[in-house]
Amino acid sequence: MKTMFYRGKYVDSADAREMGFKRQRLMDQGSSYFGAPGPSYIYDAPPPLPPAYSYVPPPFPVVRLRGLPFDCAEAEIVDFFHGLDVIDVLFVHKGGKFTGEAYCVLGYPLQIDFALQRNRRNIGRRYVEVFRSRKEEYYNAIANEVSDAPGSSPRRGAPRARSMDERDLSEFKGVLRLRGLPFSATKDDIINFFKDFVLSEDKVHLIANSEGRPAGESFVEFKSPEESKAAMSKDRMTLGYRYIELFPASREELEEAASRGR
Repeated sequence: MKTMFYRGKYVDSADAREMGFKRQRLMDQGSSYFGAPGPSYIYDAPPPLPPAYSYVPPPFPVVRLRGLPFDCAEAEIVDFFHGLDVIDVLFVHKGGKFTGEAYCVLGYPLQIDFALQRNRRNIGRRYVEVFRSRKEEYYNAIANEVSDAPGSSPRRGAPRARSMDERDLSEFKGVLRLRGLPFSATKDDIINFFKDFVLSEDKVHLIANSEGRPAGESFVEFKSPEESKAAMSKDRMTLGYRYIELFPASREELEEAASRGR
């Protein structure tokens, strides 16, 4: 019987042939041993599929603010989030009174983290807390505001807001401040909002923020204090997709607000 020298050992020629057959089988088995594609004789089952890709939608870009001054204006919220795209500001009321809270919708989900960095910064003399929020909370707040609006059924236990007839005429100076306007609102939109009253464009003053962008506010001059009081019947009615808050104001307040955007 012949012998062969194989890797430092003498082996029988039959063993050598068997080793050759084994190596050939390994080469035929392909990638399991040598990284090359080839038919597999080891596994009967097909290779496992890669995990399915699951899409996670980005969060709705809304934050909640707490601790706002009770005379806070939408323009102050926009200034507070300077450098971010403020799409909407919803002030929260309970029983017709401002709670010091608001929801702010931003332009992009990535801006949420930048908004949270403003936490505990000041608006006026008050520091403001900024929290993450959700789309459901924002829409629930809208629904609550609508249910609190004039003409809707009052919620049980909510104190009744003072009616226009109960407000002293001395509060009215012939000027109303509008808050919560869509940023795209025009003077014609406001004149149409007060379509029951005679207004001209020069009596409607759209307010801009320090960057010259719309602040969501306006001042409107009426012919008399009595007419401005009557116009308060439009308080918290909608203009476009936004409900509008109305406040008695003075010409001094009008001039001060107008000067901020110059």
